[in-house]
Parts: sequence; structure tokens; C-alpha cells
Amino acid sequence: MSNHKITGVFSAAATPLNADGSPDLGLFTAHCRTLLDEGCHGVALLGTTGEANSFSSSERRAILEAALKAGIAADALLPGTGVVAIPETVELTRHALSLGVTKVVMLPPFYYKGVSDDGLFAAYSQVLEKVADSRLQVILYHIPQVSGVPLSLSLIGRLIEAFPDTVVGIKESAGDFNNMQAIIAAYPGFSVLAGADPLLLPLLKAGGAGCITATSNLVAGALRTVYDNVHDAARTADVDAAQARINAYRTLSNSYVQIPTIKAMVGLKTGNPSWKRTRAPLMPISETDYAALSEAYSKL
Repeated sequence: MSNHKITGVFSAAATPLNADGSPDLGLFTAHCRTLLDEGCHGVALLGTTGEANSFSSSERRAILEAALKAGIAADALLPGTGVVAIPETVELTRHALSLGVTKVVMLPPFYYKGVSDDGLFAAYSQVLEKVADSRLQVILYHIPQVSGVPLSLSLIGRLIEAFPDTVVGIKESAGDFNNMQAIIAAYPGFSVLAGADPLLLPLLKAGGAGCITATSNLVAGALRTVYDNVHDAARTADVDAAQARINAYRTLSNSYVQIPTIKAMVGLKTGNPSWKRTRAPLMPISETDYAALSEAYSKL
């Protein structure tokens, strides 16, 4: 594990909303503190689960600033800064660095589909050359089922070669274990982080670096048990039990539309129904589904 620059259990944190649809900064920062207390090494805020692309740049900046103001260490925060326009990605990344936050998760520009590796290499290169800060560590974000823009094995290699101290990891959210293994084999020391909770255990066994996942909003402690004890033969039963618990929560969250369901489950966990709110185009879980979810959740 030690040769990875970024390693651990990171939560793809959900973003609670006020009744007017604005980010609930107080509830969000309390949630971040809970995630860290429960065992997360850090919080990957403003990702897919965090509905980042439904927020403006100024809202994204305010969310990150609120987390720091609440006393969360800059080193424990991994904001998503990749958006469609290169200047805006540069601006969000520089903003994070100005606050002492040095690790970011970066989507490729994702509006145009079917773009070439040369185009994606140019986009990432322009961002990193414009930011030009040696402190920056970038986790690439591969989630083609949502972004429509996959990051190929050869593109990853080109970026590592061009920016070896900056491009240090990838969040693999396609859920493709073969692809994760291929990246680990091709680029030793490069941090491969699972975006799907059920793959944390096999990924760690294969030499991966950890995870950035949605179910950590609910079962951070179980993920940490897996991470800490994966190589301890005496703790195999504990690890398997923790992974089974993770999978049960993941399966329930995937029984309905995932992000609204994760938020509703955080609400059930904390007793705060305001967590059910989502920003359009995502819609809150329906009352019928919520009733069924509540019943299933209480059995977990």
C-alpha cells in the first residue's frame, strides 16, 4: 500500500439541501464530521453522489469553504473540480488549492461524446499547465455510464507520463474489475480507487488503493474494517462480515434510483427527513418507495 500517493476509504458524500433547494451547509459539514468519526480517511465531496453538476461554481466553492470553516482538515477533503469548460475546471481547482486543499477528483470535459484520447489528453494537460501548482494531486474520474466519456488505459498512461507527480490516481466507477486490474498491472504505484463498494475487498487484494463510494454515507465503519484488516488472516471473518453488510446496504440503495435513495437512507439513519431533498433533474424518492425503503432499512 505504501507506494500509493492516495490510499484509504473516502466517502462520495451526499449534499443535503434546504427547503429552497440551496445547499444546507450546516447539515453538510455535520455529515462530513460524522463520516470521518465513523472511519472515513477523507470526504470526496462534490462528486456524482454529491450532485455536483447540479450546482453552480459559486455554490461549489461555498460548500468546500464551509467544510474547512467547520474545522475539517484540508488534507481530508477531495472535492470534484472537473466540469465541461476548461477555464472553470482551472478556476475550481485553483480555488481548492488556495484553501490548502491539494487533492481533487477530476472528470474529463463530458458534454461532447466520442472525443479522441488526443482531445482528452489536451484537455487535462491544459488544466494542469494552467493551474501549474506542484502541490496538486489529481484523481482521474472514470464513470462512463454517467459521463459518456471513458478514460482509456493508454490515455491514463500518457497522463501519468506527462504529469507523474500530479496525476496520481483514478476513481474507477464503471465497476469493471478487469479494467481495475489492468490499470494496476500497467501502472504500479498508481492509486486505483473503487467507485463500487462490493469491489473494495477484491480490489485491495489485487493491489488497489481504496475506495470512493456512496454507501460510505451509511456504513463507513464497515468499509474501514475491510480496509484495515484485508491482509490479516486472523480477521477474515470480520472482513467478510463487514463486506456482506456493505453489500446489503448497496443492494438496498440500488433497488430504487440510487442517489435519491442514498439521501433518503441518510435521513433514516440520522432521523432527519430533510435529507430526502434532491435538486432537479433528480427527484426525491416517491412516497410509496420511501415506505418500502423505510421498512427494508429497519431490517438492516
